[in-house]
Parts: sequence; structure tokens; C-alpha cells
Amino acid sequence: MSNVLQLDRVCCLASRYSGRPIQGIGPPPPLLAPSLDLDMSIYARNFPEPMANCTDMIPVPLMPESSHFPEGGLVLEEEKSLALELAISSVDELVKMCQLGEPLWIRSNENGKEVLNVEEYGRMFPWPMNLKQHQSEFRTEATRDSAVVIMNSINLVDAFLDAMKWMELFPSIISRAKTVQVLSGVSGHANGSLHLMYAELQILSPLVPTRETHFLRYCQQNVEEGTWAIVDFPIDSFHDNLQPSVPRYRRRPSGCIIQDMPNGYSRVTWVEHADIEEKPVHQIFHHYVNSGMAFGATRWLAVLQRQCERVASLMARNISDLGVIPSPEARKNLMNLAQRMIRTFSVNISTSSGQSWTALSDSSDDTVRITTRKITEPGQPNGVILSAVSTTWLPHPHYHVFDLLRDERRRAQLDVLSNGNSLHEVAHIANGSHPGNCISLLRINVASNSSQSVELMLQESCTDQSGSHVVYTTIDVDAIQLAMSGEDPSCIPLLPMGFAIVPVVPNNDCNIITTTDDNPMPPSGDGNGHNSGCLLTVGLQVLASTIPTAKLNLSSVTAINNHLCNTVHQINAALSSICPDNSSSMVGSSTEPAAPPKQ
Repeated sequence: MSNVLQLDRVCCLASRYSGRPIQGIGPPPPLLAPSLDLDMSIYARNFPEPMANCTDMIPVPLMPESSHFPEGGLVLEEEKSLALELAISSVDELVKMCQLGEPLWIRSNENGKEVLNVEEYGRMFPWPMNLKQHQSEFRTEATRDSAVVIMNSINLVDAFLDAMKWMELFPSIISRAKTVQVLSGVSGHANGSLHLMYAELQILSPLVPTRETHFLRYCQQNVEEGTWAIVDFPIDSFHDNLQPSVPRYRRRPSGCIIQDMPNGYSRVTWVEHADIEEKPVHQIFHHYVNSGMAFGATRWLAVLQRQCERVASLMARNISDLGVIPSPEARKNLMNLAQRMIRTFSVNISTSSGQSWTALSDSSDDTVRITTRKITEPGQPNGVILSAVSTTWLPHPHYHVFDLLRDERRRAQLDVLSNGNSLHEVAHIANGSHPGNCISLLRINVASNSSQSVELMLQESCTDQSGSHVVYTTIDVDAIQLAMSGEDPSCIPLLPMGFAIVPVVPNNDCNIITTTDDNPMPPSGDGNGHNSGCLLTVGLQVLASTIPTAKLNLSSVTAINNHLCNTVHQINAALSSICPDNSSSMVGSSTEPAAPPKQ
């Protein structure tokens, strides 16, 4: 009862200070986030003078209004037998790639990483696609890793064979996925299933192009060993009717071996192997992508571990410290709302669905990118959304930056993020073993000259060895009441902002495995993250107008760009005061994010 009373108290406060009553929950009307003025004058006190190179800015591109999947031919009946033969050989390859050591995998004496012996691989696994490939045009990425996750094999296999569930397991990696065709298998019987699938894989930045691929996914159970194999293999080895992506991306046999363990856990061994067309990547992400950290097995497994913990938390019923959350159903609704927030943020700061971005400077060092999109469907505010994203290298371990940004008390000290308002956590949901993996409902105490009002913020923070992110959105009290009442929260519009942080110097114990490492960064000094750095990506979104046909003013773009630069500058300053030993290496300009040190 105390939880219900506390929620009522928050709602009463909001009602009192906003001058309007909070209505009871009936059939909810469409909820709209407030529109910002096009000149964004409410942020004026935080901005320096407009950047000189913004005055002649080219028009900002609009994101495609609809996100359609690339067209592709289906596997013909006479091709199915060949596809099944390739599936069987791909499972055999995956098992060997997971289990064998030298000479297939060779451990480097310099950095301790395992490197795929490409010549030995070619001898062991001759593939039809090898004859088509021009090696000079492609770069090979091959990584493997192993981890224990808190989900049994049956549920994992079910998620991998369902495109929607697969996306939910990897919201920061998979921007789009679809089952194009079921070639074999029946519902409820995973063993022997063969699906033609499409996926678009992303990095949380507009500076790295997404990777699109059509592939065949085959599932096989080994009853004697108590394992499942999920293998993806390329369809273009025998099927040429699919449009190639840019850059071209060919996923060689990849996937995972899942073995059940006691108490509902599973040991997952993952191999990620692909040929990627050599295309220039922005220098700030060059090492992160080319080292295999961006799309490699370690990142897939780290996200899987964290998401399995999140699913376990979502299904839990014996939770006592719910804060103002009145019931397990309300808790589940809030977690689902936060999951949608994460997916929305991830997709909207990447190049997913052909989203194009504009640079505000001709400098190759500049990482600021902006775009706009028109929104008319539910789930986001209707109108014109203006987005800005920037990436900066910081000479701090990613968990130091994460600790600063996830803590509402410390983040409230950054004026550019808080506007001088205090934040108070009124609900907390732990969704992982790390204390930073949680969902928070925060009360924003907005100070004004004559009165004080209450607004709410939904925030999710999570971290693992592959990186961290902190994502948040302001949310209407009525919307929170809707979620708490157990109603469907899918109509609640979300416009999330946040931070993505990835380590760029792997620790010795990260077990990152790659075939190419042309410019390796030195390992951290003591294996505990000291002397390491990270890439901080800041993503901001504002509702520039509630009218979808509205035209943007230059002042809007200048304002959000300056807000972005000030955010990075204040984070730098805060970290410098916390870790003075690194202050000499800090970024010196608030308008040009620094590049990582030359290797």
C-alpha cells in the first residue's frame, strides 16, 4: 500500500505544481511530448556563440519515412536440397571453429589474442564462395568467445529462430531483422529448422555504416552431448538474386554452440566470421571496427549475457524494493517501456534504414552529425525530430565515464544536462548483476521564479565488458500512470537521448580474437583498465515542430550543435576533476571532439 501511496503523492505533486488535475486512467488519448520552439531559445543560457562553420550549412537530410526491407528472391524448390547440404557442412565447420586450437587458431605472443590462420581455414573448409571472392576487396574478421548466460537452451534456441525475439535479445546490435522464408522445420520443433533471414547490424554512431546481410540459419540438436548448434551461413554461395549491401558484407559460417548447465544456465561458445568490403571508416572508429571489437563475438556474447539477466529480472515475481511501483505487472510494463526506449535510441543514432547524416564541418576530425525525420506513427512524438550525435575519445576507462553519467546526483551537477534542476530517484529496478544495470524513474524538480513543478524521467543504464550506455527520456506523469495501471504502454511517445561508451583499449582478460590488427593500441597497463581510453558517443533528439511539414531554422541546428558540444565539454571537465592524472590528455576544444592517440 505504501508504494501506491507514494506514487499517488508524486502524481499529486505534479498536479499541484502544473495547475491541472491528473485524470483517472480510462482509454488513453494519444500522448504528445511538448514541442520545442524552432530557435530552441530555452537553452540560450547554456550555449556559446554559434559556430562560424554553421552559417552556410547545407540542408539537413530527412530520414526515410518508412523502413522497408531490401527485396530479395526466395530460395527455389530445386535449391532447397543444396541449402540443406550446406547447412550440414556449416554445422560441422562451426563445431570445429568452436573447439579446435592450433593450427586453426594461433595465439599471438605479443598481445595474447587468438588469430584465425586463414590459410589453414581455407584448407579445412573449402567453400563455393571462395571462388567468387577477390581477396583484395575484402577484409576478414574472425573472432570467438565463450560465456555462461542465465537462460536455458530451449529458450535461447526459440529466440534465435524468432526474428522479433532475436532483435529484443540484441537491441543495440540488431537494428532490423526478418524471417524471409522457412525452408524446413515445423512450429514447436526447432531441430532441423532452416530459415532464410535478413538482418541489419549497427554500431551506435552515424560514423559507422550498418552491415546488411541475407543468410540461412540452421538449427541442430545433439542429444548425446546435450548441445544445440545455431549456424548462419551465406546464401550468395549458390543464390545471386539478392541485392548487395554497401559496404558488401558476407557472413561466413558463424553462430553458437549452446550447452545446458544446472539451474537453467547455458554455456554459449560463439564464433563470428565474415568478409567485409574494405571501405574507409571515420578515423575515430578505425581501430574499434578493424580490431573486431565492433561486430565480434565478444560484443555479441556480452550483450547476450546482460540481456539474459534482464529477461530473468523481467520474469521475477519475488521483488520487494519496487519504490513507487505498485505491482509486478506495473514493473513489467515499465521495463518494457525502457526496452523500447533503448531500441528507439539505438536505431535513431545509427545509419539504420538508410538514414543519412550531415556533417557541420569539412574537417575530417569533426564527428558531429545531424539529421531530421518526420514522425507520424505512434510510439514517438508526431512532427519533425532533429537529432545530433557526436563521438569523442576520452583518456578514461569506460566504466569511469559510465559511473559519472548514470548517477543522477553526479549528472545533476552538469548544468548543460540538468539546467540546474535536481533529480531524485523514486523507483529503481535492478536488471543485472552489476549495480549499474538498472532502470530508474527520476523526479525532476524544476525550479522557476514563481513556482516549482515536478516532471519525471525514465532512465536505463547498463554496462558490460563490451561497453556501456545510459539512455533517458522525460515522460509525462499521465503516461507513467498509464504504465503503472497495467495498460498497454506502446502508445506512449518516447524521444530518448543518451550516451554510448565503448572501450578502445582491450584489457588483457577480454579475450578479443581477430584476424587483423594493423594498428593495435597497447593493452592497458595492469589489466584493470588503467591507462585505457574509451569512445563517448552523445546522442540528442528534440521535437523541433509538431507540424510534420515544418521547415527548420538554422538557429535550431546551431542550438542543438552547441548543446552537444557543451555536453561533451562539461563531461570532460567533470572527469578531469575526478581523475586529475588524465587532465593533461583531455580534449581541449568544446567544438571539435578529439581523436584517439596515433598508433
